[in-house]
Amino acid sequence: MPSNSPSPDQTIIAEEQLAPGSAASSKESEMQRGNSRKPEPEAEPASGDALLEKIAAELYGISSMLLGEGEEAVGLIEGVVANVDLPTCCDTAEARRKARLLLAADAITLLGQRDASTNEALAAPGDDSGPAGCIEDDDLSAAGVTPDELERMITGPEHHRLRDWLEGLSDSLRVIFVLRAIAALTSVEVAELLSKYGGLAARGWTAEAVRSNFRQALCSLASQLIHATATK
Repeated sequence: MPSNSPSPDQTIIAEEQLAPGSAASSKESEMQRGNSRKPEPEAEPASGDALLEKIAAELYGISSMLLGEGEEAVGLIEGVVANVDLPTCCDTAEARRKARLLLAADAITLLGQRDASTNEALAAPGDDSGPAGCIEDDDLSAAGVTPDELERMITGPEHHRLRDWLEGLSDSLRVIFVLRAIAALTSVEVAELLSKYGGLAARGWTAEAVRSNFRQALCSLASQLIHATATK
């Protein structure tokens, strides 16, 4: 895990206000639509070991989806918990968000280091960001998944199906899906994380490319759900 990674908040939170149609405008549109996952619990003061333990438990699910279960995922969480600055957080929701941004930055860095020889795993797409998907909207509901269904897919008795599907995705698609659908980050945030921490080949990621790849992942998920339903 990187020891002196600059805080992703320094570059992600302080975004410029741009004209409609810009990255910031797209981010605002995403936030207005709302994330498909369940709403965050009502804000409460961010303090105490109990909150850190709760955040660590939530982060393990995200970390293990990005890196796989094991010591690497656990070590990543330990570093995030040690570095998240709770006294500067206004409430629990902000503490969770900061922790997820730190986790995402460190996980992307590790994935980039795994692929240091080829430097292609997290490479940004070219001008053509990929084939047109079967889904037009970059929202989980477009894949026919409700917040409750996603929660069951993550924690339910058949959670291995989701993990098996994630393992079959490319590193970039897996990162984008997990950070957008599970960690509730925006396309603007994911693009900036990939560009900053994914290595030289990842510097070209844009919010629109993230949206396009997220739709591809959602299309794959919809196909997986159809197949799973047909085989029951």
